[in-house]
Amino acid sequence: MAGLRRILAFGAAVVGALACAGCGGQQQGAAHAAPSLSAVVAPSNGPVGRIGVLRHADRGNARSCTASVVDSPAHNLLVTAAHCVYQSGTGTIDGLTFEPGYRDGTTPLGSWTVDRIIVDQHWQDDADPEYDVAFLTVRPTDGREIEEAVGGGNRLGVNRGFDLPVTVTGYPFDQETPVTCSARTTAQSATQERFDCGGFSDGTSGSPWLTDQGELVGVIGGYQAGGDTPDISYSVSFDDRILALYRQATGATAS
Repeated sequence: MAGLRRILAFGAAVVGALACAGCGGQQQGAAHAAPSLSAVVAPSNGPVGRIGVLRHADRGNARSCTASVVDSPAHNLLVTAAHCVYQSGTGTIDGLTFEPGYRDGTTPLGSWTVDRIIVDQHWQDDADPEYDVAFLTVRPTDGREIEEAVGGGNRLGVNRGFDLPVTVTGYPFDQETPVTCSARTTAQSATQERFDCGGFSDGTSGSPWLTDQGELVGVIGGYQAGGDTPDISYSVSFDDRILALYRQATGATAS
């Protein structure tokens, strides 16, 4: 079923509810050619330190999805896929922590407790795949906000269109290091983007799509909960919908 390969099984009830995120009315299992690109192990320096794993502290610290740090006025904001953190009809998935720069069992930049989850009302009501994006705030650790610890956040980029060169980086469950790949986006629909590169398997939902200028223009999620094969990934196109959600998360007013 679409979406199962990218989300953590928090329990049978959660999986059952999340499994259909993005699968309504869409054809499944269509054959596709092998990807011409495959992800490789990401370097341990640069902006990769702003990307990390979400863990569920209430379930043995099990790994969940990928998230990343976003530039914000309070310097405390993350972004991931909504299906990673909010179950429509039940609410937020509590007990989450974030480990930026996680690698080979180590957490060089610490662990950060998620204290607020912001998703669009359309996702809350219907798990609408057109709104499969979530912003999360985290508490300070050792008196520092997370942007201070990781050297800043990625700038939000909206209304950039399609055919963008991006780098996508995330954490598959079966690896202890992040993987990364660079390619151009294409249009899946008027409001969804596609990224063709192999290797983005379970655990990579929420992985950020970054342009050469360091702008965040997508996260793995949306159509098919981000994709039902590791070879093709999707994202909601970051447009005014995402800008409105960002403003809600940061308390900013429309300009």
